[in-house]
Amino acid sequence: MRLLTDENFNGAILRGLIRRLPGLDVVRVQDVGLMHADDATILEWAANEKRILLTHDVATITMYAYDRINQGLPMPGVVEVIATAPIGQIIDDLELFILCSQPEEYENQILFIPFS
Repeated sequence: MRLLTDENFNGAILRGLIRRLPGLDVVRVQDVGLMHADDATILEWAANEKRILLTHDVATITMYAYDRINQGLPMPGVVEVIATAPIGQIIDDLELFILCSQPEEYENQILFIPFS
């Protein structure tokens, strides 16, 4: 599973996830020159790199993701992580998402975590 986190993604969640899954293929927008990039640019980069985007930005990323889908553009998936949920529950659910699914299951999909 290839992942991308947006620039405001909670670092404690990312560090906890990497501790559990040390071989996880994840990059941050800050690491790939997309700091302060707009949502459409981030989603386009994610699509070109076949990376599922992890974000807390429910307000706008969802709209841009659906725009890509409606235009027939590739959209490898978005995982909307609700920032107010307990961090442990978020890490548990992200681990489950990563270990128990295949990336192609999320093409043109938006998933919300935590699951419950």
